[in-house]
Amino acid sequence: MPEAASASFSARAESSLAVSWPMRVRDPRLGLVERWLRYAVPGILAVFLACLVGLAALHIQGQRAEILAGAKAEVEGFARLAARAIAPAGGRASDLRSLMPESERHPGRRLLLVRPDTRIAAAHPPLPADTTTLAQVLGESEPLSGLGERAGAMALDLPGGESVLAAIHSLPDGAGQVAVLQPIEPLMRGWSARARDQIVLVAAAILVIVGVGLAYGLQSRQATRADRAREQIRGRLETALRRGACGLWDWDIARGRIYWSDSMYALLGYQRQHEYLSFGAVNALVHPDDGDLYSLARGLAAAQTCVDHAFRMRGADGAYVWLRARAEVMPDAHDGGRHLVGIATDITEQRALEETNAASDMRLRDAVEAISEAFVLWDTGNRLVLCNSKFRHLHALSPEDAQSGRSYTDVMGRGVLPQVRRESPEAGLALPGMASRTFEAELTDGRWLQISERRTKDGGYVSVGTDITSLKRHQEQLQASERELIETVKDLKRSRRTLELQTQQLADLAERYLDQKAAAEAASQAKSEFLANMSHELRTPLNAIIGFADVMENAVLGPLGTPRYTEYCRDIRESGSHLLSMIDDILNMARLEARRVRLNPRAIPAEAAVTSALGLVEAAAREKGITLGLDVQPGIDLLADPSAMQQILANLVQNAVKFTPAGGRVAVRVRRAGASTHLFVEDSGIGIPRADLARLGRPFTQVEAQMTRSHKGSGLGLAITRSMVELHGGSLRIRSEETVGTVVLVRLPAPAPEQTERPVRAVAAPRDAVSLTGRRSVAA
Repeated sequence: MPEAASASFSARAESSLAVSWPMRVRDPRLGLVERWLRYAVPGILAVFLACLVGLAALHIQGQRAEILAGAKAEVEGFARLAARAIAPAGGRASDLRSLMPESERHPGRRLLLVRPDTRIAAAHPPLPADTTTLAQVLGESEPLSGLGERAGAMALDLPGGESVLAAIHSLPDGAGQVAVLQPIEPLMRGWSARARDQIVLVAAAILVIVGVGLAYGLQSRQATRADRAREQIRGRLETALRRGACGLWDWDIARGRIYWSDSMYALLGYQRQHEYLSFGAVNALVHPDDGDLYSLARGLAAAQTCVDHAFRMRGADGAYVWLRARAEVMPDAHDGGRHLVGIATDITEQRALEETNAASDMRLRDAVEAISEAFVLWDTGNRLVLCNSKFRHLHALSPEDAQSGRSYTDVMGRGVLPQVRRESPEAGLALPGMASRTFEAELTDGRWLQISERRTKDGGYVSVGTDITSLKRHQEQLQASERELIETVKDLKRSRRTLELQTQQLADLAERYLDQKAAAEAASQAKSEFLANMSHELRTPLNAIIGFADVMENAVLGPLGTPRYTEYCRDIRESGSHLLSMIDDILNMARLEARRVRLNPRAIPAEAAVTSALGLVEAAAREKGITLGLDVQPGIDLLADPSAMQQILANLVQNAVKFTPAGGRVAVRVRRAGASTHLFVEDSGIGIPRADLARLGRPFTQVEAQMTRSHKGSGLGLAITRSMVELHGGSLRIRSEETVGTVVLVRLPAPAPEQTERPVRAVAAPRDAVSLTGRRSVAA
């Protein structure tokens, strides 16, 4: 059996494809049925054998039962007939012999005549002399004596161990009974022989069926092993093909169909749908620029036996894959046809690498050609690999003379060696396993070359010649500069001592400067305090002067007499108000410098603050015919102290109205810009010269122009405004152009939702800082 299984596997392995590839794509239902039959057939044979043995046993038992049933009926009938025959004769032994003639039909049958007291009157064949009762013959527990003919024929075991069929029938008028005993063993002799024959026949059939089942099981087991080995071989081959980026082809040339392995489908990204592919379907996948399968078929028809062809095939994603097919024509022993069997290898990466290498080689040649040094590379056999035009020009070589592959002696023999005036060797760089040498040579034309020669890792030789003429000239210049530097260092040493003396003098001056600065700061502090006190002392009499002038101007207590007195009172009141405003500015500035101002910033509506400030200048703007504009985005708040913000806006809009000619325009805009709020004050006034912008915002500073001659002011308004803006954490910028107008930008932090009121202490305003609020040098 193993030899048969091996032969079967070998026969399958030697098919047209060496391994039966198409068997793998058969109907899966047939494979399921085949696996089911491998287990079902042995079971069916086992069930058949069990049924055969059961039926044979039942048949043998039936035959035995049939023989016993016939024997019982015959014994019972014989007992009945004997009772009828014995009754008229009176029951003599001779009558018993006449009833049972000698015959082979009933071997061992015994006839007994029993009296009513159960004693045996006669017997044929005769009984032993000591056996006189029926109980001695049948046994003490026999039921026939009590039942009589109602029991019929019964199977009994006699005291001697013999099995018999016994029947009793009563004689008429209670004269006694007739008993018939028929031994069973003689009756079963024929049945035993037939049973042995049947058992032998059934055993032979069982042996044959068991042998067939064992043979089937062994064959199925060997076939399973063969299929498993085939699948294992196929799997290994598929794995090897897939890992090697290969696919197996089997082209049935006569039938025009092509078989692909799974690895071939995976190579192109397709899914197997049919066992074979048509010739046209495969040919449609070949790139048109790489030929087609028809030309290959014509070549095969022209007795070509081997194929080695590179081409492109379209994959499932639409991209083309480079394949290299190597195949050989093999005859098919089954149908006499020819098959082209081989593998197709994915060479896309190899093609891409070749293109990359070609591009890299081209870039390398271009790079070598682009360098400014003379470059040459020789291989291990002293043959030219690569050189550039600088090397050819140095040795007077033509491109034909310096072709790759020429030997060193041939190339250098065609060229001219440059004349060397002298050489300046330098220490070469020692590399492991490589000899290197670097030296400098001066040519007869005055040029210097630095030549570096070294061995490559593959045993080749590379030489680079660099023109270092300019470097050599720089070295000469450096040497001259070094001599000059030495002289300069000597001069510096002499100057160092002078500088040390000057440094000591500067230290003394710095110490005196610090003393004078402290004194100046103390004087400034005293000045600020004096101004604060002086301004406070001046406010009291000025308030009285302004109040009395107002009373007299309005004639509260009666007429003054002459109308000119009313004009004088008006001038006194206006002058006093102007003087009071200047004193207030001085007081505010002094308070700021003395750090006595505290702010309570909070979120205030921008529109309300700007509207309030514009209301202060509305009358003055109306007198001059100036248009006031307001542009505030809704919902914008200013994070500022309300009083300080009112003063800032008032100073800015009053300056804008003051320096804007009649018929001009003043506008205020408020915008949100990220985390800040921008406030713009624009006017179409006389403008400020660019040179004066840097001085604006300094205390007591006014621009010396026509506006200072026609407008009054202390010069503190812009300084106060600037300081107030900076106290709020903001800044101020100004842009102005003469005869065009001025734009002032105030940038303030935007209020946050969680902003709470917190006091801010004023800091001293720098004396020389430029404030954006100080657009002009005069303030209200």
